[in-house]
Amino acid sequence: MLACWVKTGLSGLFGVMVALAMSSPVMASGNGLWTITKDRWSESDEAAWRDFIAGLGAADCWTMDACLKSPANPYRHTDPKGAQFLVDCADTPYVLRAYFAWKNGLPFAWANGVLPADGVRGDIRYSPYGNKVVSRASVPRTAYGVRAMPILRQLTWTISTAMFRRDARAWDETMFTDTYSPRLDREAIQPGTIVYDVNGHIATVWRVEPNGRIWIFSSHPDHTLSRSFVGREFLRTGPELGSIFQKFRPIRLVGAKRAANGSLIGGRIVGTPNSEIPDFSLEQYTGNPATDPVNWRRAQWVWQDETMDFYTYLRAKMSFGDLEYRPLDEVNAMMMSLCQDLRSRARAVEIAQEEGIDDMTPPRRLPNNIYGTDGVWELYSTPSRDARLKTAFKELYDSVVQFVKLDLIDAPRLKYDGNNLVGDLLKAYEQKAAACAISYRNSVGRTVTLNMSQVSERLFDLSFDPYQCVERRWGARGAELSTCRDGVVKTRWYEAQRKLRNQIDRTYDVDMGYTIAELERGPYGLRTGRGVDNPPEVDVRAYLEAAAHRYSAMAETPEPSATR
Repeated sequence: MLACWVKTGLSGLFGVMVALAMSSPVMASGNGLWTITKDRWSESDEAAWRDFIAGLGAADCWTMDACLKSPANPYRHTDPKGAQFLVDCADTPYVLRAYFAWKNGLPFAWANGVLPADGVRGDIRYSPYGNKVVSRASVPRTAYGVRAMPILRQLTWTISTAMFRRDARAWDETMFTDTYSPRLDREAIQPGTIVYDVNGHIATVWRVEPNGRIWIFSSHPDHTLSRSFVGREFLRTGPELGSIFQKFRPIRLVGAKRAANGSLIGGRIVGTPNSEIPDFSLEQYTGNPATDPVNWRRAQWVWQDETMDFYTYLRAKMSFGDLEYRPLDEVNAMMMSLCQDLRSRARAVEIAQEEGIDDMTPPRRLPNNIYGTDGVWELYSTPSRDARLKTAFKELYDSVVQFVKLDLIDAPRLKYDGNNLVGDLLKAYEQKAAACAISYRNSVGRTVTLNMSQVSERLFDLSFDPYQCVERRWGARGAELSTCRDGVVKTRWYEAQRKLRNQIDRTYDVDMGYTIAELERGPYGLRTGRGVDNPPEVDVRAYLEAAAHRYSAMAETPEPSATR
């Protein structure tokens, strides 16, 4: 499952993504009107927008519809009766920005058509050289306003990740992009900032912690909402593809007339050029000290005379004061995020189960690309979600290894006051893993409960294929698998997909439309579309137990006698 599915099948047409007519089906009854009373977003509006997003992110809700109907939304009582907000990841920032604009009498405009910048036909979500805007739309200005819900509905059918895949350097007075590239600091990366993964996922920042961790939330095609941190699963690219951070471009309504009721009529939307935006920057492409963004692969990142990779540099820039690692807090936070991701996945699998997808006959071939397609597979499979989950487990593992190594050299960046970091990390891991419970209803209706440690042990056995039994969706073994009703064909598919489950890199430009026999034959490797032979190491407990044994053996080895 790709986090954001293509709208109205337009990617298959290899063409421009166009807006639906204003006669799109209405999401809700009622007469909620959008009346524009302000010609631009003021700083106080932007501050209120950031507070709005921060409140939704912190709320205990697991779909955007539920969040907007919760006490976290101060405008919920003004929504039309029966309103629903069903969004995927790309829709989310646009719909939330439009919703806030509607409730505050603000102007709103959006790109509703893009084409590949190189003019070559292909899936516009993965254009190799990015996209260019070819058409735009905005909220009509009338004396009595327009119905807002059809406009929000229109956005959900228009916006895809293709809109975020644009050159960060570009500026066009008429066909400008909706977003711009911000500086990498706490004043610029704030709630409401967009996080774009060029592998087809969008998230929204809702909190930046004092230690520099950036909290994000994102929706999925099944409308579930997940929360996590910005990590290495968000790939850094060149400016032509627009990753990683984007913010909504300031716009103004010019030439409008003020009606007797205070509303603005007519006029046109003008975008602010990059050069006039105070926090515009190409820092995420040029490095620091800056180099030519064309040479983004050679960019270096220097913080307080120390050269570091981009993600460490980002963490340092977003931290208050010096970059410090408090290993126990770090592990607790990462495991909390992982637990939320697992619970979000559980709901996604449950939705597929409720729709009876596991009872259907699987197609003869996989989709041309399992990470980005449409139809049943796009809505109910989880290869992209699972790849991000596995990457997060690997990042936890790599962080634990790093903390242990930093402790061995007594690195000043590591803030730990105890005398047994390995033991304390193992204890923290086991406590958090045991506390994170995920349940599913098996094929005979019984509830099966797993904790995070159990999921970690079977991580690369979790099936992303919605046609397979729920037991296999959770990597069941032994007696737990005995209730699975999959026949010979589905079982063979499961085994044939093992190499694909080993792969955490999402390859969107590789043909993957194999039959079972073709998948089984190999060869394997990232560029074959058949998966990889071996998964990465993610077993935190095994690493810490082995490290504890090594250090215990070292402590028991007597010092050699001093020679006289």
